[in-house]
Amino acid sequence: MIRLFAGMVTGLLMLTGSASAQDAWPSKPITLVMPYAVGGGADLMARVLAESLRRNLGQPVTVANVTGAGSVLGSRQVAQAAPDGYMLLMNHIGLSTAPALYKNLQFDPVKSYEHIGLIAEIPMLVVGGKHVPAKDVRDLIEYVRKNKDKVTMASSGMGSGTHLCAMLFQKAVGAQVTMVQYKGSAPAYADIQSGRVDLMCDSTGGSVAQVKGGAVNAFVVTGNKRISSLPSVPYSAEGGLNDLGAMTVWYGLFAPAGTPKPIVDRLSGALQAAIRDPEVISKMNSWDATLYDVKYAVPSALRDTMAKNVALWTQLIQASGLTPQ
Repeated sequence: MIRLFAGMVTGLLMLTGSASAQDAWPSKPITLVMPYAVGGGADLMARVLAESLRRNLGQPVTVANVTGAGSVLGSRQVAQAAPDGYMLLMNHIGLSTAPALYKNLQFDPVKSYEHIGLIAEIPMLVVGGKHVPAKDVRDLIEYVRKNKDKVTMASSGMGSGTHLCAMLFQKAVGAQVTMVQYKGSAPAYADIQSGRVDLMCDSTGGSVAQVKGGAVNAFVVTGNKRISSLPSVPYSAEGGLNDLGAMTVWYGLFAPAGTPKPIVDRLSGALQAAIRDPEVISKMNSWDATLYDVKYAVPSALRDTMAKNVALWTQLIQASGLTPQ
């Protein structure tokens, strides 16, 4: 009887301690893993979000760039982290392609995370070096079709937004070009400017500044409307590339599976506050990103989006003939 009572007390103490830890969360700095390189569009968005989360949660939120294998290495690190709310992941549509692109993934984009909520979506921009002999998107399509064996297109890793956009661009043009993989968009832009690589499809968060700075030319923006920062650039349908119409990159916030619900709810609330944050809104607008309505900054919306995208991109990647690495 005494042993039974002692066991009950111990159990109650453990439950109380666990509840107290959750009530006190966050009591130390939080790490936000960004699985893409410093200085790219995804990284810039992560740093804006981190600062807003810091203001709402009352603890530092530090962005850690854990790059490699598309976004797999950083995403795996978070999936395998302790489910205590102190390591989070910001990733995008590229995470949904991982099961079709990598054999030994060691995590599941749907099952390995608590899905906090959707953040924003951003269009992509097809850009080219000054050496590319095309004055507009129609010229570019003709040039690529006639020179597909020598045209090169950069991407920042298998399954990245740049890679997915490049796949759809080639499908829309009806020509396969040579893909060149980079560890981030910065080295890719250096090679485009030097003439070693011809094209890239990058998010407007990183590409618009390159265009306005005169480093590259813009040919077409994905999605179904023009963007305010480059109003003269046609969108996909206007440029005759209908397959690019659906290519906008959504971003979401994730925590390891098993993170307690009170922490998930607190994170979702902080994310909703970030979406209403005037500083976040201003920055996102400057990159032509569209913040989601707060009703989508919830676990169910991101979980459903991820599940649908895993199914969609698995089908498209398998149909393309790409062999998983």
